[in-house]
Amino acid sequence: MKNFPLLIISLIVFNFSFSQSKNLKADDIYIKNIKKIANNKKVKKAFNYIFEVEEKTNKNLIELTEIEAPPFKEEKRAKEFAERLKLAGIKKVWIDSIGNVIGLLEGSTGNKNIAINAHLDTVFPEGTDVKVEIKNDTLFAPGIGDDTRGLAMILTIAETLVKNEIKPVDNILFVGTVGEEGLGDLRGVRYLFKNNDPKIDSWIAIDGGSIGRVNNQALGSYRYEVIFEGPGGHSWGAFGLVNPHHALGVGIKNFVEKADIYTKTGPKTSYNVGIIAGGTSINSIPFKSSMQIDIRSIEPNRLNDMEEILHNSMNEALDKQNEIKRIGPDLKLTINKIGNRPSGKVDESVALIQKSIVATQYMGIEPRLTIGSTDSNIPISLGFPAVTIGRGGDGGGAHSLDEWWLNKDGYKSIQLALLILLSESGIN
Repeated sequence: MKNFPLLIISLIVFNFSFSQSKNLKADDIYIKNIKKIANNKKVKKAFNYIFEVEEKTNKNLIELTEIEAPPFKEEKRAKEFAERLKLAGIKKVWIDSIGNVIGLLEGSTGNKNIAINAHLDTVFPEGTDVKVEIKNDTLFAPGIGDDTRGLAMILTIAETLVKNEIKPVDNILFVGTVGEEGLGDLRGVRYLFKNNDPKIDSWIAIDGGSIGRVNNQALGSYRYEVIFEGPGGHSWGAFGLVNPHHALGVGIKNFVEKADIYTKTGPKTSYNVGIIAGGTSINSIPFKSSMQIDIRSIEPNRLNDMEEILHNSMNEALDKQNEIKRIGPDLKLTINKIGNRPSGKVDESVALIQKSIVATQYMGIEPRLTIGSTDSNIPISLGFPAVTIGRGGDGGGAHSLDEWWLNKDGYKSIQLALLILLSESGIN
């Protein structure tokens, strides 16, 4: 297919049907805007270019995936991503003090900064085998789709803009963030918006999901570490001491019973005890027992209610264990909030969301508004125009060792991302 003449490729790439979604409303002004950009001669060439360099895009995907980027240790991948942005033709590239990679493509006026983002980190610990295996055109490796595919897309978009001499009106920032996953707690994007250097006016994230995803709502979450501590001792000789494991077990039981009742009604709210740790041997009373719990809700106030349920449940377990002890000191309880991802929503009528909907429809794809927990949580919660779009292709097994991604019309997701980006930045 790559040997087809340019005209034929153009027919393949641009023979889209513009389908107005039955469920999502699009203003005529944005429909005209997207059509005008898509029909720009340089943009047409850029769309063809994206199709022609698919092999290079996949090469970037494989090679970046094979660079470990565990939580809080993204440095090696960050350096390589920065170098590849430079090779793509972005002249101003730097790594900030927290580890984010930022590349700047200056616009003709540069009154605003439009960011397009993917995150550098994965959920997998240091030492995980990240070698990519290829089986029947499917790529298998931890992190191949979430979110290394997003990084590869950004490299192709950057190179496409430079090679095709597309000059945006506003500045474009190409951003690879640290700390999106797990206990990273969005530290990279938090840093950017807290320090406002560079100032960001609009935020477009690429993170998981198939083409057509228009994520305009931030799923909030609270995360906690619960720790019960006692003196510890021999299971026979020190019997009667407070037992942290027993208390934690009762605390989890208390919490689940109350949380189950609370979450059966009202806006969706979830809870999950993901990690339990502690103890030294089967015949030792543990001196410490801990758990980590994730609570999510589309309604911020419900997170606060769940927090209260958690504290009450664990304190009841603490009191019960201290009540039944026979010897020794009291049990101690510590509850640490280790994660706080804010909720929020960008209304469907906001220009960036309208452009994302219309651009998706222009590509012949049915857009779907979604809710998720991504880097966009921060700008959404602060009231900035922000959206997260899908990385396209076909994939699955995110956050597992068997994660996979198949390049099924993957170029279309890059074309779509470029179209949304240029609709927001403007084009000369």
